[in-house]
Amino acid sequence: MTDMRGRVRALAYRTFYRLPGRWKRRIVRTFQPTYTIGAVAIVRDPGLTQLLLLRQPPGAGWSLPAGLMDRGETPVQTACRELREETGLEVPVERMRAATPNAIVHTSGQWVDMVFETEVEPGEELVVDAAEILEAAWHRLDNLPPMTVSTSRLLAHYGIGPYKEYPEVLEA
Repeated sequence: MTDMRGRVRALAYRTFYRLPGRWKRRIVRTFQPTYTIGAVAIVRDPGLTQLLLLRQPPGAGWSLPAGLMDRGETPVQTACRELREETGLEVPVERMRAATPNAIVHTSGQWVDMVFETEVEPGEELVVDAAEILEAAWHRLDNLPPMTVSTSRLLAHYGIGPYKEYPEVLEA
């Protein structure tokens, strides 16, 4: 029985590799999980004592500036664009650093967050897009407001927030 499965599998692979490239891509996309790619900006003050957070509708918790990549955009460009759109802060790509880890893979929701860090003076005026953002504000790292679960989980990877002491959060 195992020998028969092996032969069928080998035949399937030989057939697959003979198909035109576009057919192979379509087959792979049909059977492989797809992931949505987004970018997140962790923005702190130069003294690293404050964190910029956003409150979005419905306003149940605070989150980070973030969004989905547009076609043809790099993750760092997405992080800069989302930061500008959501807060009015103009941070050039050169001032963004890839966080470590840079990619957080959410297998249960099938999305990947590419995470970048930068520092900004808290005195700069924040201009929110009222359609998307209820409020943007700086918060002390030792006194963070209630955050969304996904934001709390993501920040734990960087030793920030209420879940930073829970290693099981990083494994999920």
